[in-house]
Amino acid sequence: MRITGLRTLTTVQDWGRPIGDANGVFAAGRTPVPIVLVDTDEGVTGVGLGSHDGAETVFAALEGEDPRAVTALYDRMLRQTFKAGHSGAVFGAIGALDTALWDIKATLAGEPLWRLLGGRRRFVPAYASGLDIGLDDEQLATLYQAYATRGLGAAKLKGGLDVDQDRHRLTLVRDVLAEVSGLRPGLMLDANESWNRKQAVRHVAELERTLDLTWIEEPVRRWDADGLAAVGRGIRASVATGENLTGLEQYRPLLASNAVDIVQTAAVWGVTHFLRVAALAHAHDLPVSTVGTTPVGLVHAATSVPNHIVAELQDLTPPVGLTLDLRIEDGGYVLGDSPGLGIRVDESAIAAAGTSTRPTSIEVSLGPHVRPEHAGRRFLPAHDAHQPS
Repeated sequence: MRITGLRTLTTVQDWGRPIGDANGVFAAGRTPVPIVLVDTDEGVTGVGLGSHDGAETVFAALEGEDPRAVTALYDRMLRQTFKAGHSGAVFGAIGALDTALWDIKATLAGEPLWRLLGGRRRFVPAYASGLDIGLDDEQLATLYQAYATRGLGAAKLKGGLDVDQDRHRLTLVRDVLAEVSGLRPGLMLDANESWNRKQAVRHVAELERTLDLTWIEEPVRRWDADGLAAVGRGIRASVATGENLTGLEQYRPLLASNAVDIVQTAAVWGVTHFLRVAALAHAHDLPVSTVGTTPVGLVHAATSVPNHIVAELQDLTPPVGLTLDLRIEDGGYVLGDSPGLGIRVDESAIAAAGTSTRPTSIEVSLGPHVRPEHAGRRFLPAHDAHQPS
């Protein structure tokens, strides 16, 4: 069996609500979802979700190879782009291709990926994560009621701009989840690197006067090992980070400094990356948690590692044109028995959606992926729109 071709598609996640974080909001609630399709000479096609940037260059490491040699091919892709492949969008393209290869390998074995990787149970616990900083109280309550009806008893909110607003919103969601479950919910807050060290400790310590927080995510810059460790010493909650780290070399200083309590990996970086990070975290007696929109590959892989605790669930509806063999119930993902990842791609539905559902260039330029000028340097709680230019 040989790899013969690469195709790329872009569909859209239509959230039906504004989504964003402390850095910005997609008001129209639409985001692009890149897809890679890896073809073989035996008619089996693997599906991966992630960046297209550099995919053609990376594919040179795969063309003509046997797709079943997944982990060796992962390292071959890294070597193909060793000066750019350990960070950013190119690492995302490697992750997408890696996930597609795992899809092929499991499909050929006639097993779902979770079974091929050695998972015993098809269930993976999840927490609700609505990317919700742009929602008002009514929208927020409605959203988390929908999660609660699927049994989710923990939620991660976006915040970091105003401590009183964060307290109000966390309390509202806590009460919504508790009303449905009758249990004490888990609460997390994601600041998306919007604070400096002292701001983080002051903000979280104030919240902890009245709230029990499970973790604080990315309170300072992702690479700031000393800063993350300082925040961890100053608060009761755990410190979570890692979704934007690419490569084990970026995790090492954080682990060496005891700077992280919850080790995270993002779906776009691929299955092999997750497995290696999980092993590294396990060697340090740390739990690992998966992050991302449509994190199908990592949810499958999570069943096979001893230290995975919970997976992020951002939306209850898959991207346009994708059908997933999984369901959300009893507080988590329940994976199906379809061979591979269980993703079906309807290319005609994606083509029919066309460009009308895609975000505009203005929407993209204002989204949460753009770091505001005053992030980490806000003197008083305020949105960047209120700052003088």
